[in-house]
Amino acid sequence: MEVNFIRQEEIDKLNALSFEIGPIRPPSEAFSLLIRATRNCPWNRCEFCSTYRGQKFQLRPVAEIERDIATAKAICEGIKALADKPGHTGQIEQVAAQVYVSPQFNSSVRSVASWLHHGGKSAFLQDANSLIMRTTELVQVITKLRDTFPSITRITSYGRSKTAAKKSLQELQEIGAAGLSRIHIGMETGHTPLLDFIQKGATGEDHIEGGCKVVKAGISLSEYVMPGLGGKRFSIGHVVDTARVLNAISPDFIRLRSLTVRDGTDIFGKLTANDFQPLSEDETVAEIGELIQRLECHSEVKSDHMMNLLPEVEGKLPEDKPRILAIINCYLGLSTHERLHYRLGRRAGYYEKLEDMENPDCHDGVSAILGRLDNDDNLVEAAVDRLKKAFI
Repeated sequence: MEVNFIRQEEIDKLNALSFEIGPIRPPSEAFSLLIRATRNCPWNRCEFCSTYRGQKFQLRPVAEIERDIATAKAICEGIKALADKPGHTGQIEQVAAQVYVSPQFNSSVRSVASWLHHGGKSAFLQDANSLIMRTTELVQVITKLRDTFPSITRITSYGRSKTAAKKSLQELQEIGAAGLSRIHIGMETGHTPLLDFIQKGATGEDHIEGGCKVVKAGISLSEYVMPGLGGKRFSIGHVVDTARVLNAISPDFIRLRSLTVRDGTDIFGKLTANDFQPLSEDETVAEIGELIQRLECHSEVKSDHMMNLLPEVEGKLPEDKPRILAIINCYLGLSTHERLHYRLGRRAGYYEKLEDMENPDCHDGVSAILGRLDNDDNLVEAAVDRLKKAFI
């Protein structure tokens, strides 16, 4: 999309501005301003992840990070200036939307434009574990970010349980007081044998210590859990110990991230060597049900990832537990063919939730695909697998 109301010299002026942006962020931070505080991952051994493989971890100098913040501010001012042009006065969100979707602008400009379009309220510190920074330097970066962008009301970051555990409670409280609103921690599982199997570099007790310390410091905590991670061998321990750890922490959010084995990861090598037997999607759904049944914490369950089969499996615990379990039981109560039908529809983009199967247009679209596959379960399974890999 070209933005014809912007002159080429204005495009060139904005494109002369750029700052570092890391490769990933949580789905919940899709509309946040992305500021790269560290580069890559200091652990970088988890067998299900290849995001930072071959990349050296680096602590960025504070002055360098502050320059990026200043550059983001300059881009922000540049986009706001475009919105003040005749015919666009005060329409900053609309102009930002046009800039964001236009390939005429570089990734930094488009990132800031997306943030402005969505209100400019949140920021995310990249990469995998910004919490590993020296406390004084992290506080300095957060303070600079808040001072530069007064509109920001939420600042979040990834962190590791062991890193949080090594920080003193006073340090975490200082970080929270500076403005870090939430920490996202990839717990994956609370089962120590499984944590060892996937080379997570933490134990269930590390998760409890780090998570409890974050909660006690008054910082919002998102714990990420990976259903299916244990495969058939560790499934029971995965459920039992993950529930135990989460109940001990009682994080603000429990975010479900169903395992998808990606080519090129270490766990893919274990799969091909028959050292890992994955759960089917139906077995993964059943595992989630077992986990939810065991949870006795006061947390909000979120299923905000495209690889989760049932995105409507979310709500506040304990009050929404019966409703969540009813959704899971409804799916598992379907016939084998109906479950396969839903899985195909979900992966093909026809279904967002179970009740969409009752929508004639959606249902007919999936049925047409099934017809082209001769309603052959093996062909349908292969199609579902291809669609999942296409998402990845």
